[in-house]
Amino acid sequence: MNGGNVPQLSASLYAGDLSLEVTEPMLLKIFGAYGPISSIRVCRDAVTRRSLGYAYINFHNMADAERALDTLNYSPILGKPCRIMWKHRDPSLRRSGTNNVFIKNLDKSIDNRQLHDTFSAFGNIVSCKVAMDESGASKGYGFVQFEKLEEANSAIEKVNDMFINGKKVSVTNFIPRAEREKGSPQKFTNLYIKNLSLEITTEQLKEFFSKYGEVVSAVVMTDESGASRGFGFVNFEDSEVAEKVLEEMSKKEDEEGNSEEGVATLGKEVIIAKAEKKAKRQAELRAKWEQRRLDQQAKWRGVNLYIKNLDESVDDDQLRQRFAEFGTITSARVMKDEKAQSKGFGFVCYSSPDEATRAITAMNNAILANKPLYVALHQPREVRRAHLEAQYGAMRGAPLAPGMPPSGAPFLYAPQGMQQAAGRQPQMLFYNPQVMQLPRGQQFPGPQGPMPGQMGPGQRGPRNYRGRGGHGGRKGGRRDQPAEPVEEGQLMGEMPITEESLAGMPIDDQKEVLGNKLYSKISEIDAERAGKITGMLLDLEVSDLINLVSNDEELRKQAGEAIAALEQAANEAPVEA
Repeated sequence: MNGGNVPQLSASLYAGDLSLEVTEPMLLKIFGAYGPISSIRVCRDAVTRRSLGYAYINFHNMADAERALDTLNYSPILGKPCRIMWKHRDPSLRRSGTNNVFIKNLDKSIDNRQLHDTFSAFGNIVSCKVAMDESGASKGYGFVQFEKLEEANSAIEKVNDMFINGKKVSVTNFIPRAEREKGSPQKFTNLYIKNLSLEITTEQLKEFFSKYGEVVSAVVMTDESGASRGFGFVNFEDSEVAEKVLEEMSKKEDEEGNSEEGVATLGKEVIIAKAEKKAKRQAELRAKWEQRRLDQQAKWRGVNLYIKNLDESVDDDQLRQRFAEFGTITSARVMKDEKAQSKGFGFVCYSSPDEATRAITAMNNAILANKPLYVALHQPREVRRAHLEAQYGAMRGAPLAPGMPPSGAPFLYAPQGMQQAAGRQPQMLFYNPQVMQLPRGQQFPGPQGPMPGQMGPGQRGPRNYRGRGGHGGRKGGRRDQPAEPVEEGQLMGEMPITEESLAGMPIDDQKEVLGNKLYSKISEIDAERAGKITGMLLDLEVSDLINLVSNDEELRKQAGEAIAALEQAANEAPVEA
């Protein structure tokens, strides 16, 4: 028995643990083999449009959806096993943890499918998941949610303390984190001791802490040669003893600087703390650094200026002097490379937003050392990248003209029965990357490829071009508007792009010109991810971007590195339960 037998009100499936590169057409090709599909939606970040790793597939018929679930669950899509279950419009059941069992001490070889097969004998499974770390390796525990409470109780009764793949497992009722944290503080018995003298042995460490209470185990960690690494662990029988040791040692360290004779024998600056798993420590450190970063951003919001197109001769003092008239400057810095050469940009931070606003108004396009400055509020790198990825990723969904598919978007031909009388082209079905709607009866994508006279995937016309029925500039034009004359040299795509040709433009326009050119070239390398790759490369300096536009070999190298980074990010993406 499995989740496919659970009664449902709608023929809608949830597909999770998806690769971030999975798209609607891919899912249509896979799930469409099991019956007519009404719509498919890959859920994406509202800003960056990156996939969130899950999707919804809506079938016309319940039987088709059930067959797809039974057959495709845990099968690989782009190398990652997907996890499929019925879509529940009310997530309260899933979030409450009702009928959910927690399995601990699983063998690392157990995956989702094996866990599902093991527990499916006890009833209908709503959801099944083995927890994975960032590298995709099992964490040694998992969750199985049943349709009924008695099924969950039966699984706990019959599997708890049994052996699976040679390891004795613990099976208990799942307790949500909020309820676990509401109880008494979590007790601990294991202590971490850092900065130990390299002469301290495991026996000496155990002997030292035995005077506080019974020590179950103690160890000084060593390297491959057997030499001490300067830290170790002590595990007490009683949690109260461990708490007492931690409190007393911390107090002595604060008051006496570890001058107490016994502590001094372990090392000069011994640090004792509660032992925690590496993953938890890393999570806490990430949270701490992230909070620090957010605090800095909040402190600098509205007062930190980004100044671009600085002459190589401009230094920190000259930058501060030029901007000093607009208010109190807390810092001014010209960024330099490893050879102490100016990178051509810098930052000026004021004490108030009003001062920063006055500086932007007066200094943007002002001349300093014979070069026009670009001055704007500083944006964090991730904000700029998200904006650029959204901007260039949207190119793939922007319509070009009536009857033409969105640039770079696959299009589907309707079945023969939907085509009109002879002499007319077959109807084309375009898909929105957010929701892919299909006519009833449509199961497979038809032949793909550009119609004669249409642009192929990833191609885009020059930015200022207006053709009959086309769209010009950013806002586009109406079909009944006459074509506007194009002056010689107006099309940047037909001109060599140099620093001189871009020098008079604001930095945003420079990046847009270069971005359009790069997007066209990158589409020939990887049309599917051209928007993401372009957004990543636009973090480079303008001079580097100009080099990429004119040097195809270097562009392929940089694009290859970006693709590798995207694939690594997809493999390391955290998976939600």
